[in-house]
Amino acid sequence: MASASLQFFAFILALFGVFGDITATLLPNWKVNADVGSNIITAITQMQGLWMDCTWYSTGMFSCTLKYSVLSLPVYIQTARTTMVLSCILSAFGICITTVGMKCTKLGGDTDSKSHACFAGGVCFILAGIFGLVPTSWYTREIISNFLDQTIPESSKHEPGGAVYTGFISAGFLLIAGVIFCTSCFKKQQGAWIYPPKQHHFPSAEQESNTGYNLKDYV
Repeated sequence: MASASLQFFAFILALFGVFGDITATLLPNWKVNADVGSNIITAITQMQGLWMDCTWYSTGMFSCTLKYSVLSLPVYIQTARTTMVLSCILSAFGICITTVGMKCTKLGGDTDSKSHACFAGGVCFILAGIFGLVPTSWYTREIISNFLDQTIPESSKHEPGGAVYTGFISAGFLLIAGVIFCTSCFKKQQGAWIYPPKQHHFPSAEQESNTGYNLKDYV
């Protein structure tokens, strides 16, 4: 019962991770313009994402421009696009697989099949968390290195946006959920290896007849 509750908790974490992963991939605020230096006469907030760049004006209006050209983008943005999409796909697969393999569901067949499905779903979550952690870390490193570069003008410096933090948190949720699913299945299999089921041997009818007394011996 405790293992089923733990799997349900991991499934909830994975759901939050999937939704956060998709949200971070689509949000345009991976980096925002930094309010530094004497550049205070600004009524514009500029944000840059993986797929579009948006500009917010002080009047409440905003405009977004899609990034159509892939080859013109920096390498870290191209990598972030690919890995975040892979993370979303793997996490979605993990949700489908663990739904079949969880103990609280009646899908997936026998216990061994459900255990294998749970383990496969946990591996998908771990891979999705790694694929989500790599682009957010690399993107943050690029932002910080440009921010600390003295040759870059103050007006061109940016800070990490909300999408980066969302990606970090979602990757953590997916990693924790994947570890819980994998370890719960591993513990169950390890217990079966250490304590194998006892085999009961019942004497056959022929053995019982041989062990009985023969009346001819007393005649």
